[in-house]
Amino acid sequence: VELRGMINEKLGFYTYVTDNQGVFPKYVRDFAQLYSFPGEGLAKITGKNGIGVDFLSARGYITFKPIKNINIKLGNDHNVFGSGYRSLILSDNSSPYLFLRIDTQLGRFKYTNLWTSMINGDRNAWNEALRGKKYAAIHHLSVNLTDRINVGVFEAEIFSRDSTGGGYDLNYINPIIFYRYIESYIGSQDNALLGFNLRWLVGNKGVLYSQFVLDEFLTKYLFNGSKSWTNKYSFQLGGKYVDAFQVQNLDLQAEYNYIRPYTYSHKDGGRNYAHYGQSLAHPLGANLNEYVGIIRYKPTSRLSVYGTLTYSSQGKDPFSTWLNYGSDINKSYDTRNGDLNQKTGQGINVNTLFSDVRLSYSMAHNLFLDGRFLYRNASSLDANFNQKTTLFSVGLRYNMAYRQQTF
Repeated sequence: VELRGMINEKLGFYTYVTDNQGVFPKYVRDFAQLYSFPGEGLAKITGKNGIGVDFLSARGYITFKPIKNINIKLGNDHNVFGSGYRSLILSDNSSPYLFLRIDTQLGRFKYTNLWTSMINGDRNAWNEALRGKKYAAIHHLSVNLTDRINVGVFEAEIFSRDSTGGGYDLNYINPIIFYRYIESYIGSQDNALLGFNLRWLVGNKGVLYSQFVLDEFLTKYLFNGSKSWTNKYSFQLGGKYVDAFQVQNLDLQAEYNYIRPYTYSHKDGGRNYAHYGQSLAHPLGANLNEYVGIIRYKPTSRLSVYGTLTYSSQGKDPFSTWLNYGSDINKSYDTRNGDLNQKTGQGINVNTLFSDVRLSYSMAHNLFLDGRFLYRNASSLDANFNQKTTLFSVGLRYNMAYRQQTF
């Protein structure tokens, strides 16, 4: 069920509820943590063999525009910053969360304030009581330097006060202050992140975009080649080409993502960059290189072709030990594997090739006949990580978005 509307051009509302049951490929079941599902919250295991999943998905919010330049949104949903297929700043990978968002547009400037309430993903702390809360205070300022170049600055503070009592720290309510100053002022060890993004329109049919997120660093280690674990950052570079090679309705996209070990992690689940145990940025977490290629083509008014190809190289932790090589952002960085010589891809190297090709034929307005071929091959010298998936499917879809499970 999906409903949306507007009252007097001032107050808007949106709600979306689905009940879902299914059996998903093994790589999806392996990716899902206990009692959860990628992109969703609570999920129950069903079926005699324990391979079925049953979960409820719900999102909803209200919007209010008190004046022309300000829009206020309150509810449960995702928020995304960036132009890429992935977002290293804030993505829609996790389950929805409670938020208050204020967007202010002043000429070339757009300023976004985002305050959220999330769930601590530390399942060892879960019991019959309410699950632990964590919070985020985020702001993002973007400016159109020219008609073709947009740059943005991002800052986030992730914190929890469960151990000391109290809820949302009111020190982070200030919408225009530098959060890192507040963190130092109140003597906390909250998780602060800084980010930058760029979008550049090239010619009439091209777009270049980039993101950089700085989670933590020590100046004496950043440039001396020591590869300190404190060099926690991520980088993205990508581009889009519309009507490529003068072929109408042929769009191409390429993207590269790089994330250092231990980026987005912290000492506990109340301060890492995750909600309900799922990353707020890249679905794979950290300690990786990834290449993404996407093709979209509409040869006729009814037929659409969508293809995704990704290749990732990530360092994983061994199954049989508690070693932490920096890929799992839910692990405390206090359990890290040393301080220096921390290289991206360290640990058990896993190379994953993922391809997903979909054909959609529009039988009527918003009624689609879908055909899909998915191939995924994860390979490693450690046989525990080797996994191959081949999937063919046909579906009838009416007025529904397509579920992405690209990881």
